[in-house]
Amino acid sequence: MFQSLTYSGTREEQYAALCSQLAALVADESSRIANLANVSALLNQFLGRVNWVGFYLIENNELVLGPFQGLPACVRIPLGKGVCGTSASRRETVRVADVHEFPGHIACDAASQSEIVVPILKDGELLGVLDIDSPEKNRFDEEDQAGLEAFVRTLAAAL
Repeated sequence: MFQSLTYSGTREEQYAALCSQLAALVADESSRIANLANVSALLNQFLGRVNWVGFYLIENNELVLGPFQGLPACVRIPLGKGVCGTSASRRETVRVADVHEFPGHIACDAASQSEIVVPILKDGELLGVLDIDSPEKNRFDEEDQAGLEAFVRTLAAAL
């Protein structure tokens, strides 16, 4: 049974604890959808000051909405479009301090002010992206990026 933690220590230590929770959460489940649903809930519980946490998965060479926590969202995003499509096409994390300054930003939730998107890669194959939005500008920093990239590496190993 899952138990919520009180995260303590440095942010690096907190993200390490989160990765350990993730590994335990998905260890005995083979369903990708079930795991991603639980993972989006885990991240939503861990991260403060966010309004959307979820996944877009590659399907027929475009991103398609997967499990998430938040308001209803855009269902399909072409590769190279918006923050998610840009991250997917570049295969690198894209961190945006102010989404209104990102050319071609796709606004699914008008409350979103900043965003971070981390590509999910396994054995060189793009599986999708982790997308996190915040109603605050400049919500995500280098420590968040490093922690979320480690988190996604742990997740990709289980998918």
